[in-house]
Amino acid sequence: MMLQKLINDVNAISSVDDLSAIKECVSQHFQWLEQSFDTTPVDKLVTGRAQFVDAILLHLWELLGLNGYPDLALCAVGGYGRGHLQPYSDVDLLIVSKRSLTAEQQEKVGRFITLLWDIRLDVGQSVRTVKETVKLAREDITIATNLVESRLLCGCEETFETLWELVNGRKGWTSKDFFVAKYEEQQARHAKFHGTSYNLEPNIKENPGCLRDIQSIGWVAKKHFREYDGFNLVGHGYFTEQEHSELIACRMHLWRMRFALHLIAGRSENRLLFDYQTDVAKRLGYGSEGKASVEKMMRDFFRIVRRVSELNQMLLQRFRYDMLNQTVQKQVKLTADFCLLDGMISPCHESVFELPEQILDFLFVIADHPQIQGLDTDCIRQLRNARRKFEGSYFVERPACRTKLMALFKHPHFFDFGWDVMHKYGILQSYLPEWDAIVGLMQFDLFHAYTVDEHTHRLVKHVNHYFSPENTEFPRCGRIVRNLEKPELIYITAIFHDIAKGRGGDHSELGAVDVTKFCELHDVDDSDTQLVSWLVQNHLLMSVVAQRRDIYDPDVIQEFSAAVRSHMHLNLLYTLTLADIRATNDHLWNDWKASLLRELYLMTQKALDNGLQCQVTLDERVQDHKQRAHQQLQESGVALDQVDQLWQRLDEDYFARFKPAQIAWHTQEILSAQQTLFADDEQGLLVKANNQIATGGTELLIYGRDRKALFAQVASVLDSRNCSIHDAHITITKDGYVFDSLLILENDGSRLKDGTRITSLEQAIVAQLDKPGRAHNNKRKLPRQMRQLDVPTNIRFFDIGDDATLIELEALDAPGILAKIGHAFVDRNVTLKLAKIATIGERAEDIFIVSNEAGKALNHEQQVALKSQILFKLDQLEDINIP
Repeated sequence: MMLQKLINDVNAISSVDDLSAIKECVSQHFQWLEQSFDTTPVDKLVTGRAQFVDAILLHLWELLGLNGYPDLALCAVGGYGRGHLQPYSDVDLLIVSKRSLTAEQQEKVGRFITLLWDIRLDVGQSVRTVKETVKLAREDITIATNLVESRLLCGCEETFETLWELVNGRKGWTSKDFFVAKYEEQQARHAKFHGTSYNLEPNIKENPGCLRDIQSIGWVAKKHFREYDGFNLVGHGYFTEQEHSELIACRMHLWRMRFALHLIAGRSENRLLFDYQTDVAKRLGYGSEGKASVEKMMRDFFRIVRRVSELNQMLLQRFRYDMLNQTVQKQVKLTADFCLLDGMISPCHESVFELPEQILDFLFVIADHPQIQGLDTDCIRQLRNARRKFEGSYFVERPACRTKLMALFKHPHFFDFGWDVMHKYGILQSYLPEWDAIVGLMQFDLFHAYTVDEHTHRLVKHVNHYFSPENTEFPRCGRIVRNLEKPELIYITAIFHDIAKGRGGDHSELGAVDVTKFCELHDVDDSDTQLVSWLVQNHLLMSVVAQRRDIYDPDVIQEFSAAVRSHMHLNLLYTLTLADIRATNDHLWNDWKASLLRELYLMTQKALDNGLQCQVTLDERVQDHKQRAHQQLQESGVALDQVDQLWQRLDEDYFARFKPAQIAWHTQEILSAQQTLFADDEQGLLVKANNQIATGGTELLIYGRDRKALFAQVASVLDSRNCSIHDAHITITKDGYVFDSLLILENDGSRLKDGTRITSLEQAIVAQLDKPGRAHNNKRKLPRQMRQLDVPTNIRFFDIGDDATLIELEALDAPGILAKIGHAFVDRNVTLKLAKIATIGERAEDIFIVSNEAGKALNHEQQVALKSQILFKLDQLEDINIP
């Protein structure tokens, strides 16, 4: 009723000069969309929006006298041509004529379009002759697609029909060519999103499994069958009624999300950005719990897009055969139930999945036949139907299924492609309730790029790759897994490592309980069960120690080695940790993380060999590093007596921490500076970067007389130049010189490669350090995504001996954070000895080892004062970064 009233109000306007009246109608229509969202089905709103715009266009066309030109036609194309409009979607128009417009017609058409912009309709218009339109449509698949969905709004029917016949006739795109172009277009679009919808900020229109994939089905059907109601595909045998209804329901869900997003953004925005996710979730009825509400919304979203992807795959696969007039070129009998049709596994009859056990038998067929490339339409359909038929219970409840699953996990080729099928088509979801609980579970942060189930799927694939002869980049992992007596144990660990996420509590501990229960149900030996349970419970241990502790401290190695207990535990934990990091985020793995884990692994391995005598292990390392560095320096012609004098000023810890090549480089640079730089200026500072010497990044060496705020000033310069500090070792020599080694990377995690850039950094640091007490002007702003994320600041202190205190800091990784912390240390007379800097998505998780001005651990009063000062400094940082 309200919509019709708005349309009547439009038709009551008597003059195009009454702009305020037209704008008022448009404004009231937007109010109707906003107010009706919670009570009206979204399809009514989407079509109602198009009907209202139809009314405005038709009335303004008539008021301007454009209907008086007999050969002129006003057409709706694209999404508007379908009769669908989201609140701020473009209104795509084609004004077409039999011949070129006269000057008078051009003036009136121009006035018409200007008027539409004046009333704030986002119009995308084309003004062409029939001949021009047909020519462009032949050349451009996008234009051809828009015309497939065109409809006449008003004007010359004959002009429109002439255009329609030419575009769809003999000289236009054939069904075959159109299908191939749209199929390739979809593949290219999917590739832009790396073939997955599991993105932190998905595009509701363009992502795989989203609205474009539904539209692709419609475009091809309209072109080939001239069918404009998708239900008619049921009659052609492409859909069942249930599948058609499912597709419509999925489209309604995505439409509603997109509609809410437009209302929240106030513009045509299809990316579900962090800026909008909380408000969209609330608008859609997921509650106002912030992060928790967003995760519920995203879980439903990811489940929807998986269903759309399945239906899209089924339809386009059938279309490919029918529209390209193809027949099966090669048919191979695999079993009594399955055959291979052009590389796709296909059922031989209609009842291949009568029991859950048969679905697992199907996975055996895939594991046994590596030539299988995918599932054909009939196979996907039967599998989907079986999944629904067995809903209400899980396969794990059936003893025969448990036996078959363990046999699959032991199959040498199951995890090649069978695992992909098990994940993609919801078989593991039907098997295990714990897995069902994590399907589509997204975590609202910048660290986890995928849903929990997709992350785990990728982790298992990384583990599986280690078994492959093609694995050349991770040879140690390859040797470890290929020597396993029971490879299925590491796969079970991988599957369960994050399975308890989203339940509250420690997911590692809960997961250990889950995997123990699984192993007991599946008749896994007690000793193997204990191993797998330990791995799940401690799957974060190695990563945390490597990135957040001083791995050259014998006490740290002692503690870690005691927790690991055996070479078997260490080997499996190392392999699992590498796979876990690599599967979390495509940009997370880098040479620096690889070097940290490798160092921790090798030192722990040596400590285990030495019976957990970790000091012995490090003493051996010191002597080895000294000897090899000494040899390198001797070969370089450096005076060894000067080397020995310098080394006597350094603690043994230095020689354990750095590799022989680094020690040799440090020594050469310092000895050279003593004869040049320091000879002229005793207060000078040596600042030198080396891109080749350190494993995992660019090493920055700073040496000279100690001074206040040195670390803070260096950190500020690096941050302003888009570099990040990942490790900082601060040494004060026995005679009062500062000896800092910082490992730096580009902000994307790669090492600095350009020599000019490295030289420029050195010069900028030197220039800044010549300005004592002055802060560097850092103009870098907080990234947009981070502004929406709530990261509380947590500061914890730990006594690690009489002479040092360990500080754990968690905070938003805002530009300039390290510089502010460095200044807080100076303000409270705290000496920084070591820093380990880790950025986990939007969170800074940093470790600092410090002492007071007397060289002792901080007492309680000093800790309280330092915490207060750090919080004060970080509050200043938040004020600076407010956009």
